[in-house]
Amino acid sequence: MSPAKPPRPDGLRGLDGEEAARRLAAQGPNLLPGSAPKSLLAIVAGVMAEPMFLMLLVAGGLYLALGDRAEAAFLLSFVFVVIGITLAQERKTQRALESLRELSAPRALVIRDGRELRIPGRDVVPGDLLVLHEGDRIAADATLLDGHLDVNESLLTGEAVPATKLPGEGSDRLFASTVVTRGVGTAEVGATATATAVGRIGQALAATAEAVSGLQLASRRLIRNLTIGGLLLAAAYCLLDWFWDGRSLLESVLSGIALTMAILPEEIPVILTVFLALGAWRISKHKVLTRRVPAVEALGAITVLAVDKTGTLTQNRMQVAELAVADAAFRDEGADELPEPFHELVEFAMLATPSDPFDPMEKAIQGFGLRWLADTEHVHAEWSAEFEYGLSPDILAMTRVFQGELRTRHLLATKGAPEAVTDLCHLAPEQRAAIQREVEAMAARGLRVLGVARGEWRGRERPPSQHDFDFRFLGLIGFIDPPRPEVPAAIAECRAAGVRIIMLTGDHPATARAIACRVGLSERPEVITGPEIEMLDDAALRERMQRVDLCARVQPVQKLRLVQVLRQGGDVVAMTGDGVNDAPALKAADVGIAMGERGTDVAREAAALVLLDDSFASIVAAIRQGRRIYDNITKATRFVFAVHMPIIALALVPTMLHWPVLLMPVHIVLLELLIDPACSVVFESEPASRGSMTRPPRPASDSPFASANLWYAVLQGAGFAGILLLGHALLLGRGADPAQSRTAVFMALVLGVYLLTLANRDLSRPLLSRLSAANPWLPRMFAGVLAMLAVVIGVPFFRSVMQLAVPDLALLGACAGMLGVAAAWLEILRRTARRLKLRSLSAW
Repeated sequence: MSPAKPPRPDGLRGLDGEEAARRLAAQGPNLLPGSAPKSLLAIVAGVMAEPMFLMLLVAGGLYLALGDRAEAAFLLSFVFVVIGITLAQERKTQRALESLRELSAPRALVIRDGRELRIPGRDVVPGDLLVLHEGDRIAADATLLDGHLDVNESLLTGEAVPATKLPGEGSDRLFASTVVTRGVGTAEVGATATATAVGRIGQALAATAEAVSGLQLASRRLIRNLTIGGLLLAAAYCLLDWFWDGRSLLESVLSGIALTMAILPEEIPVILTVFLALGAWRISKHKVLTRRVPAVEALGAITVLAVDKTGTLTQNRMQVAELAVADAAFRDEGADELPEPFHELVEFAMLATPSDPFDPMEKAIQGFGLRWLADTEHVHAEWSAEFEYGLSPDILAMTRVFQGELRTRHLLATKGAPEAVTDLCHLAPEQRAAIQREVEAMAARGLRVLGVARGEWRGRERPPSQHDFDFRFLGLIGFIDPPRPEVPAAIAECRAAGVRIIMLTGDHPATARAIACRVGLSERPEVITGPEIEMLDDAALRERMQRVDLCARVQPVQKLRLVQVLRQGGDVVAMTGDGVNDAPALKAADVGIAMGERGTDVAREAAALVLLDDSFASIVAAIRQGRRIYDNITKATRFVFAVHMPIIALALVPTMLHWPVLLMPVHIVLLELLIDPACSVVFESEPASRGSMTRPPRPASDSPFASANLWYAVLQGAGFAGILLLGHALLLGRGADPAQSRTAVFMALVLGVYLLTLANRDLSRPLLSRLSAANPWLPRMFAGVLAMLAVVIGVPFFRSVMQLAVPDLALLGACAGMLGVAAAWLEILRRTARRLKLRSLSAW
């Protein structure tokens, strides 16, 4: 719940806190039926459909058929272990996603105890007073009490044209989940949750299906192909073992199952699901809400970051800093009074502004006027505009029309872009040139400048355009919005990371240039304006944007075009936005980023990310986290493929060489219980790689499943497998029995899983150099490895089931020797790959 604002001047009190709490307890939260977390039964059913689970059941049944009850009981008991691990991972992922849904729930501005308070939409109760502004999604069915709204009700009616809402005229009903497209108003809540119109017709708006990411699609294709290949290979191996070795059919099928279990990299879906979900949760800790989890994987590939100036680079605390009239200037800082020549300028600026504004500049105008002109004849709080002309792409100015003493006489107050206002005033060229020089001088000081004019009109029929009036130019108002203190350092970090920043602003070009210089955004002085963008075709605009970082006087529809042009040029574009009209551009960007504090609900719903604090530094933190997440997915993928190679080799080669069986299904299941946590916990917790924000963005086409990454993993695992097989052969050759040799090789393989974890953490440094790096799960994993070996070798039942022996000093020495050679192989491979500069490998 956000802090309460000061008491409202209109005296509206709304519900008191105790009554609101009582109604919430009595009627329940304002929520529509949504997607429930997976049930225990659904999770168990999902596990039972997994190939690994089915193979466990088959292998257990075959052991029973062979009369090996201990092996069968041991293997089938792992069914419950697998279900338990899956439940733990599902719960962990579900908690992360629920935390994100909690943050992304709609919020509402209500009046309670006479103060405006922003609360979660679920806490809205009947009788609450809603304060509605442009872009808000209405939290509940309500009746408009005050104001004038245009509301998009297409969700209910299918009509794209907004409906006009006025109090007490039969058009005062507002419906939950519809969107305010224009105006300001106050409404009383009549119904919430399933009692609303949306609830009654069964719309489950809270249930949103999560899109499948590109990585998830690629992984599914890879696993499907590996599964088909593995099954074919296992079938051929089973038949070969049966015919060639003369073993029984059941024993040959068991060997085939062991090989299939060794081949399937079933950890990959776990990696992607857990890493992306927990990654989104970690990003939320940096004040960035992930509305669409697949956006996490795009963060590390961003090449262009297009940002609004106001509120993102600056503090969004607009203040009137300067006034300029024909022959005088006023600066607010240090002033004791407002001289008389400026009174009319401020008076008509206030008249051209709604009395309860939403826009920060309009708030600044009203605050400035009330501070300097209070208790004078220049403040007209009781006046109400008869009608008004809003901003339009053709005329960047707005006019409010007030009825005078005679019905045919009207007073006009106008404010807007200086060039638009001077155009409405039909000034002589020399006057317009003088005003333009003053505007540029103010803008060069970092001020955003508005022009103000007054006019009179006599008539009854409302003219179609502001150009049909006669205006008199009054002067200029300069606003300042100081940069956020953390922005210069964040921009420098972005530039070091190869991310180009483009400023999009509706301000004057000189203002944009002044702010850009102040925060170090760009060293290129060239600015492109909205009218210039309009005149260029896509090819020319694409070429121009290669050398321009500042876009001024930009309209929302032009933001969409800029995003499309940049993407067509091969850039991965992230864009910020806050208004209703920004939604198309946010949706078109690779990563749309909406403002959480000042953004509209429509913008937030169109975006993939939401900045909870509207800070540019939070975007940079999200990019940093995105690169870390992608790097860790790449490391975990490399580890999975590397660790499966020795398992496959130890399951396949002994049969082909007529050796005793080395790995049985029980061994492989035990190894899988070690590999899964290494993937989903150890690598997920891995800190950011050294220099992650000093390298260029990865290519958008890059993938953890790229051939260079997988081949490196295959070479790691194949070398380790060769070392283990050579060790096994030497032990057999020196007279060791199969149980002793299997024990030494199995111990080396289990400890080798930990060795491969270390080897794949950071390919830029030697294997053991990062033992001290901050990852709390590494020592826990090592302790788990030692505990597992102690149990399976030290407990007679497990030792018998797994057909192992108690190791003597010679076997321990053999195990240590194999691990030492494996560590040397991994280091030689790392250095060789570094020299060959395998560019596709992430996180060098």
